[in-house]
Amino acid sequence: MESKHPLRKLKLFRTLLILLFMAVPLQWATAQLTLSTPRTTLGAVIKQIQSQSKYQFFYNDKLSTITVDPLKVKDASLEQVLSKLLNNKDVTYKIDDNIIYLSEKGDLNSNQQQVGKERTITGQVLDSKGEPLIGVSILVKGTTDGAITDLDGNYKVTTKSNNPIIVYSYIGYKTQEVPLHGQTSLNITLMDDTQVIDEVVVTALGIKRATKALSYNVQEVKSDELLTNKDANFINALSGKVAGVTINSSSSGVGGASKVVMRGTKAINQSSNALYVIDGVPMFNLGSEGGQENDSKGTTEAIADINPEDIESMSVLTGAAAAALYGSHAANGAIVITTKKGKEGRLQLTVSQNTEFLRPFRMPEFQNRYGTGDLLSNTSSVEKSWGHKLNSANYMGYSPVDDFLQTGVVTTETVALSTGTERNQTYFSASAINSDGMVPNNDYNRYNFTFRNTTSFLKDKMTLDVSANYVKQNDRNMVNQGTYSNPLVTAYLFPRGDDWNDIKMYERYDTTRKIYTQYWPQDFSGLTGQNPYWIAYRNLRETDKDRYMLSAALNYKILDWLSVSGRVRVDNSDSKYTRKLYATSNEILVENSKNGLYGINQTNDKQTYADFMVNINKTFKEVLSLQANLGASYSDMQQDVFSNEGPISDTKGIANVFNVFHLDNDKTKRSQSGYREQTQSIFASVELGYKSIYYLTLTGRTDWPSQLAGPNSVKSAFFYPSIGGSVILSELLPMPKQISFLKLRASYASVGLPFPRFLANPTYEWDQKAQKWAVKTHYPMYELKPEKTNSWEIGITARFLDHFNFDLGLYTTKTYNQTFEPNISVSSQYSTIYVQTGSVRNKGIELSLGYDNDWNGKFRWGSTVTFSANKNEILELMENYKHPETGAIITLDRLEVGGLADAKFVLKKGGSLGDLYSIKDLQRDSNGNIYVNEKGEVASVASEDIKLGSVFPKCNLSWRNDFKWKNLNFGFMLSARFGGIVYSATQSYLDYYGVSEASAVARDLGGVVVNGGDVVNAQKWYSVVGAQNGIPQYYTYSATNVRLQEASIGYTIPKNKLWGIADRTDYDLSRHMEHSKQDLSYQDLETNEKYIPYVIEPSLGCDRVALAFLCNAYEEQDLGEGDSRVVLHLHPALAPYKVAVLPLSKKLSEKAQEVYENLSKKFMCDYDEAGSIGKRYRREDEIGTPYCVTIDFDTLEDNKVTIRDRDTMEQVRIDISEIENWLQEKMEF
Repeated sequence: MESKHPLRKLKLFRTLLILLFMAVPLQWATAQLTLSTPRTTLGAVIKQIQSQSKYQFFYNDKLSTITVDPLKVKDASLEQVLSKLLNNKDVTYKIDDNIIYLSEKGDLNSNQQQVGKERTITGQVLDSKGEPLIGVSILVKGTTDGAITDLDGNYKVTTKSNNPIIVYSYIGYKTQEVPLHGQTSLNITLMDDTQVIDEVVVTALGIKRATKALSYNVQEVKSDELLTNKDANFINALSGKVAGVTINSSSSGVGGASKVVMRGTKAINQSSNALYVIDGVPMFNLGSEGGQENDSKGTTEAIADINPEDIESMSVLTGAAAAALYGSHAANGAIVITTKKGKEGRLQLTVSQNTEFLRPFRMPEFQNRYGTGDLLSNTSSVEKSWGHKLNSANYMGYSPVDDFLQTGVVTTETVALSTGTERNQTYFSASAINSDGMVPNNDYNRYNFTFRNTTSFLKDKMTLDVSANYVKQNDRNMVNQGTYSNPLVTAYLFPRGDDWNDIKMYERYDTTRKIYTQYWPQDFSGLTGQNPYWIAYRNLRETDKDRYMLSAALNYKILDWLSVSGRVRVDNSDSKYTRKLYATSNEILVENSKNGLYGINQTNDKQTYADFMVNINKTFKEVLSLQANLGASYSDMQQDVFSNEGPISDTKGIANVFNVFHLDNDKTKRSQSGYREQTQSIFASVELGYKSIYYLTLTGRTDWPSQLAGPNSVKSAFFYPSIGGSVILSELLPMPKQISFLKLRASYASVGLPFPRFLANPTYEWDQKAQKWAVKTHYPMYELKPEKTNSWEIGITARFLDHFNFDLGLYTTKTYNQTFEPNISVSSQYSTIYVQTGSVRNKGIELSLGYDNDWNGKFRWGSTVTFSANKNEILELMENYKHPETGAIITLDRLEVGGLADAKFVLKKGGSLGDLYSIKDLQRDSNGNIYVNEKGEVASVASEDIKLGSVFPKCNLSWRNDFKWKNLNFGFMLSARFGGIVYSATQSYLDYYGVSEASAVARDLGGVVVNGGDVVNAQKWYSVVGAQNGIPQYYTYSATNVRLQEASIGYTIPKNKLWGIADRTDYDLSRHMEHSKQDLSYQDLETNEKYIPYVIEPSLGCDRVALAFLCNAYEEQDLGEGDSRVVLHLHPALAPYKVAVLPLSKKLSEKAQEVYENLSKKFMCDYDEAGSIGKRYRREDEIGTPYCVTIDFDTLEDNKVTIRDRDTMEQVRIDISEIENWLQEKMEF
């Protein structure tokens, strides 16, 4: 029972807490109950009893799952209801005022046989943060002896049981059973119960649903799990924590993009990246895919801009049914992020700092035994390391890790403020991430500012939630997998006989040109190679981005079960990317300019999203529950890109002066492009529950995308449905007591992927040479269809043996209407033709097993194992396709969709979307042996497809452990990937240039052995199989690996240490007794226990100041005639309560309430109507309340009240309208 006004013990400053279970009015005991319940659980009936009365029930959690027969009573007493309810049940009860204790009879009988001397047990119950828990149920197992904790978490229970077992239970916390072994004092720490059956998770569109009702898999990740090992892009912290999710980080370093794939890749051409949702609103990717080769623009994405400290939790919707309400964006699953709000209470300030050091964990194996040169060539090489063996005189010992790479440093500082009242909460945070990468002159900086306010109006019927986010981000030289502008290429390949210190001074002053020029005698012309330091400091690629996000949500509660809500979000980003190549950079890169090259690209992205929903949440007679949401949404995305890039003019430009006016007009590429997409949608979701056992979920969404808005489009909208059901078997069928929860679920969904742009309309491209617009047209697709994914899923969720939880899911998906370019001929008036055909299937399993146990609050162990396996299969590419122009029937058996050099991704029926093939092999003889000619050489030839394998893993496994012992915590996570391959072009280049350890070993052995006996010169061998034109199968490796994904250790400093508290225990007084020979022990008047008091000394800071104020204010006054009072003479500015409202009689409560409500708007105000007026005055004096406003019967006539002064006890009578001004004057210093 939650009282409207605080009830207080006679202790200092306890007036700020609400006591739940005291001072029971007489009418509670005579409450008449009317109930009509079906066959259900004991817990469900208890909830109905509590809703009709002020009774509080305390019992072991497992009693709530006992099935009870239908009950129908009218105006019955509590005893009559309980007698009928518990008839033939092994449960007994005890009524103590308004508290009812329930126990199992069997345990009661066994305990009653061991009746002994009465004993009293005292103690305190705290939560995991050390805060006292109020209202915890304390029961002696098998008896009706019990108690509840008070405001300080203290309790006292008396029992005659010889071997008592104390049971501690509290909603939202794990129940603990602790046997007593002679103790009379027992302190307990209750741990949060993360397995509460009725817990709620956030699902699609931000809708909250009961976990047990879900017909699909939703995995929730709390903010603590994301922040244990921080990453600038928090998405990387999900790796290994969620079954069925694969995260691939880019090579761009800190702040780079990450690809999140759920339940396998589904599309041939389109992205398989998951959809991100912030507070129910979709956030579409604003990032770039990054450049390759001579562009080397790092990869970024919109989600990487979010401050991880602002995240409250994440719900990962891996299946199509879970994300079905997102319609055409739901096929790849969704990550639903809930951000932090302000919290009611005093101001909370959180400051965090994190410093991360980066070093390469695993590098290629390099050699330093052979020097610069090419022994097979008549001319000396300045770039290869196929020279003579080095000796002590010319050994250089170059190491890319030690000589070029540096220790990266990432620092993160965050300040967060949270404060609020019951109706208004505010949250603010500021965060800075600054990174110096491992590659020289690679920087990333991001600054986040977040503001959020939640306000309730109209008697809490209306809630307004507004937020604003601003992100300032800049980066320099984000590393890419490209070869031309990547300093790692020439740093790795640097000739091993050369002196690295010689090229550290990467530029030399040219007295003729009066500029600094690149120093790089090593050439590497085939790779457009440059000095690695020149690339780092004189080939600058920089991005500056400003992004702001504004959102507002309004909810109006029409009835208890009916509400309407609306949201709007604006997300705008302005990004400027510049590329500055200084004079004397590689001539290919600067397009033969002597003065350098300059490029500027400005991108403006705008997203607007709005939706409106009607929400229904109603229960009918505790039998049928209905949760429904109906709504409409609007999404608008725009992008405008303007770019200029070209060489600085040799005749009119100035070297290394970077602006568009100096560019060569004939060679400069000018581009202006953009798009605008819009989607309008309606959607509905209905969840029906029957007896809290059976649940049925239906969703539907219709999208009207702008891609279908053309006059010739056959369809303008598509419908995306889903259906699912779940049944709580543990409430339907008798279960072994070891199983506390068991649910079976199944679902089906048909969802889509967004349409590719410009398929139904012609596009135009500027022809730089002809200086005119050229039409680049796809064959029009007027019957454009979405790429649809049909998904089926079944699963089971269980909780058993008190500490275990288990979830198993099986799924299969089929994605059809694949949209791709098949490379078939088309008439001259069109440039390309796209088809919508083919299908891909993914089927797999997701499993998680968790264990969490706490041993008396001293030691806790949590462990989670996740396992997932997915099989990707191409069911069809293009079969019997009728060409729309010629009518020819076309079947496509092979489709090449990219790759690197002669390693190609080739799609074939029966294969997977990740199959990698080689189209080159060594020349072989008729027996299949490698052909070695008379010169001892091998040769490469084109070949039919040679399958190397799939880049997709067969399965993934992770094991996470978290340990806590007292204030010390430690955790680690192991992750494993089984199956799949990787292709390393890096290793092939290292071999070709002779800098790899493998090439040195081959030289040490005299060559490479082939065909079981033929020896081929090492350089001749690697000159053929290595480098870009090498043979991929020699550089394909197994991707199976096991690694330590995360490890953390921490120590929580107790509050008393932080706030300058010295706990001296009984040491000081014991020593004093020893030397003074005086007995300083204290006898407890309640328990008669005698002990030496502890000394608690505040040593510094606010504690000591507060203690000084209290000591100065405290007084015990003798009022004469045997009367006395305790008074705390606090200044009104320091007093917890400024004023108290006291009705002389309860009959005056209505008027007193009116005065109280008005004063509460301006002052901290107390209300007390229990006991005589004199006792109430004394209570207020003890807690330092300076003024008491008394409402008497005359108040009803003259509208005046009596105000009593705490210190003087004088009373004045003033009009109610003057109270506020009177108090304001008194509050001034």
